[in-house]
Amino acid sequence: MLINLRPGRLLRMKRVTASVAAVALSLGIGVASGTGAASALQLSTWFVPSCGMPSMSGGPAGSVKVRVWSRPGNAKTVVLLDGLRATNDMSGWEHNTNVGLLADHGVNVVEPVGGLASFYSDWDAPSNLNNQRYRYMWNCVITRSLVNTMDAMGLRGPSGHYAIMGISMGGNAAMVIAANNPRNFDRAGSMSGFLNLSAPGMREAIRIALLDAGIEAGVGPFNSDSMWGPPWSTRWLDNDPFVQINKFRGKKIFIGAGSGVPGQYDNVLANPMLLLQGVPLEVLSLAQTRVFQAQAAINRVPVMTDFPPTGTHSWPYWQKMMWDALAWGFFK
Repeated sequence: MLINLRPGRLLRMKRVTASVAAVALSLGIGVASGTGAASALQLSTWFVPSCGMPSMSGGPAGSVKVRVWSRPGNAKTVVLLDGLRATNDMSGWEHNTNVGLLADHGVNVVEPVGGLASFYSDWDAPSNLNNQRYRYMWNCVITRSLVNTMDAMGLRGPSGHYAIMGISMGGNAAMVIAANNPRNFDRAGSMSGFLNLSAPGMREAIRIALLDAGIEAGVGPFNSDSMWGPPWSTRWLDNDPFVQINKFRGKKIFIGAGSGVPGQYDNVLANPMLLLQGVPLEVLSLAQTRVFQAQAAINRVPVMTDFPPTGTHSWPYWQKMMWDALAWGFFK
């Protein structure tokens, strides 16, 4: 089930704790352990089965890299999904935020690495526009390989469920994964996500986004028809949180988006691309998130919301939303 587990760079120079080492050894997995206190925060690197995808992050063949911040005794674990331009070295959450420190506040943080332009979904076929040689199987990785590994490492916690959250593309994916996996996920969160794919123009917008993300990454354009089929395919409805609203009953839901107005974390003069990308993307995600909020209200599905008066489509605002979620009791 678990291909490999190895310690990563250790946050604040603390080593893997003896309690986790004991669990790993009982599973036959080699883990180095230090002499730190049993309550020390740890940062580990896992490699979990890839459901047929090749390794893209330097791990064993057929594996996906996962970075994990944890502390023995934490009551909750959250899986954090990346955005459209996810890279294979580490998650954007690790590149750009400090949310791994949530592990110091009772919440283990698990970050799958990779997923460029994938919507963390199981695709219908390999992307044919860029001659992709394999089919994306990210839903399988998260709901089977990763969940099984987290269970083996004792991260399910007293509630018996995990939380899953994401930004932008990952926000959509987190909501859909939680909706369809009630046994494993009881909390779902989207920050600046696209939660109404049935809205006019959204399927065309996603088509363009996948083309652009692949070209920018140097791997060639991804074809959205290979993901969920042509725009009239029912798979687009299956992956639309707006349509799946009734599956969110009984879960804690967190949704948020900025206004698109540059705020405290933005320097338009130093980064003029904010006006071309960060502002319009956030305006779109705000509209999508507000429509989902209305759909939830109509269907009497409670949601926790975070709509700051300023904010563009960028990491500092998503980092703040994660800490807001913690402060507002989302993980309890």
